[in-house]
Amino acid sequence: MSLKLGVPSKGRLMEKTFDWFAARGVTLSRTGSDREYAGAVDGAKGVDLVLLSAGEIPRELSAGRIHLGVTGTDLIREKLVQWDQKVAPLAELGFGHADLIVAVPQAWVDVDTLDDLDAAAAAFRARHGFRLRIATKYHRLVREYLRAGGVADYQLVDSQGATEGTVKNLTAEAIADITSTGETLRANHLKILDEDPVLRSQATLFRSRTAPMDEADRRNLRDLVAKLGL
Repeated sequence: MSLKLGVPSKGRLMEKTFDWFAARGVTLSRTGSDREYAGAVDGAKGVDLVLLSAGEIPRELSAGRIHLGVTGTDLIREKLVQWDQKVAPLAELGFGHADLIVAVPQAWVDVDTLDDLDAAAAAFRARHGFRLRIATKYHRLVREYLRAGGVADYQLVDSQGATEGTVKNLTAEAIADITSTGETLRANHLKILDEDPVLRSQATLFRSRTAPMDEADRRNLRDLVAKLGL
């Protein structure tokens, strides 16, 4: 048996993950064509590389099919109920930074806080007869955040495409989404509420709490963690 390390299969997340490991003496490489999800590990004993989408990695960690995985904090917290019982963070990797925020139209000049949003939602329902719609892909995290902030009279609507465009397309009145620079929000005439974000996310190396390991795996994990300086 060997340890399975899940890494994002493409794009900047994959490249930066490869760079992070390489800087610590562990070389990850893709083998075969871009369409093949196979990889190799040099510099760490008993570790196999598994290339997955960032969104698949939380599920594979939770199910114990991979022992280690690199993905965003936001995906772990959104996709896994009681996430801290299923995975443990080993290291924040210092890239992939993004905030999960709530944004409303810039034209809503009186809505800057969660209290303002709650008042606007009540007024919206009184005027229109249905609840203010907030488009998001992050239902669990946003629902907990709005509940803690005392916001009622809203409904979350699922966004599978470009969340920022839902207000312009009249399928939602506000949004909750990941942003790193805020440029796309401004381009769509949206403003971020003047509150702490729902979540500050970055790429993080997680360990599965459920993946089976024999003594050799445990030894190889200790060696890998020591080599990575964790």
